[in-house]
Amino acid sequence: MSNWGMTNTDDQSIQYCFPNNNLSCSRSIRPEVEYIIVYIFVAVTSVFTVFLNLLVIISITHFKQLHTPTNVLIVSLAVADLISGLILLPVQGMKLIEPCWYFGEIFCSIFLLILYVVVTAALGNMIIISVDRYIAVNYPLRYPMKVSNNRAIVSIVINWLFSFIYIVYLLYEIILYPEKNHTCIGECIISFNLDNIILDSLVCLVIPCCIIIPLNVKICFVANYQAKHFNSVTDKKIKSEQKAARTLGIVVLVYLLCWMPYYLTSLSVGYIENDSLMINVMDWIVCMNSCMNPLIYAMFYRWFRLSAKYILTLKIFEPSSAHINIMQM
Repeated sequence: MSNWGMTNTDDQSIQYCFPNNNLSCSRSIRPEVEYIIVYIFVAVTSVFTVFLNLLVIISITHFKQLHTPTNVLIVSLAVADLISGLILLPVQGMKLIEPCWYFGEIFCSIFLLILYVVVTAALGNMIIISVDRYIAVNYPLRYPMKVSNNRAIVSIVINWLFSFIYIVYLLYEIILYPEKNHTCIGECIISFNLDNIILDSLVCLVIPCCIIIPLNVKICFVANYQAKHFNSVTDKKIKSEQKAARTLGIVVLVYLLCWMPYYLTSLSVGYIENDSLMINVMDWIVCMNSCMNPLIYAMFYRWFRLSAKYILTLKIFEPSSAHINIMQM
């Protein structure tokens, strides 16, 4: 909020982001304890997110047995989560407590671009993962012919390119002319009008839900049917696909639960600035999802726990460690 022309004699509690600049935004004074608690929480969460997603990426890229199309998609999701832990969580966490933006207009535009590209690409990964699991569960015998590592990589590249192009289109004027979106010096906001909110809600909420939810419902029905009819047959391949489908279904569900509050809040307001406390909290919830996915893998995937143990004990530096049968240990 701008407070041009206001002096300290008008209100002794008002301070400015840049005291020597007449166009500076004002800043409210918060208790020091509040700053310390929030910054510690943000730092711990960011480090934890980076650490867990590095474990996922190193595990899948190092062990040859984990080089499957599904795991290639998981790596793409982990990369998005890693970027979130390195950049988005720290900065978004700072915006929760710090009323001023001290990094300039250029980094503000870069940050907003990275924020929306990463979360959109992560959503695209969820759609691709749902399609992958649908094919694996419904057509287990034809899956190796339909899905390969190269096709998974192509789908990932297309997903990231689409996310970048879409966000540049959506934020074109805001990125090129950030000064038009700011009322004073020391803020980093986006003001979405109703048309942009509706477009973004369709592209990033309605359409993905119309794809993801029916696919995962179908996967659950087919997986249950197969479980009943293959109980007497020790088909490890089918059981493995069922477990992967359930695990990745949980990942998708958790992501949607983190994602939907942002759009529901945006639609309820109609016109919203992303510098408001409510939207900053919603953005933080979306970014927090980045540390949840590795925790889900740790709970449901034995190979992740074993590979993490190998990495943390530095056994991956042993000769031929990449060829260990991690799935059978």
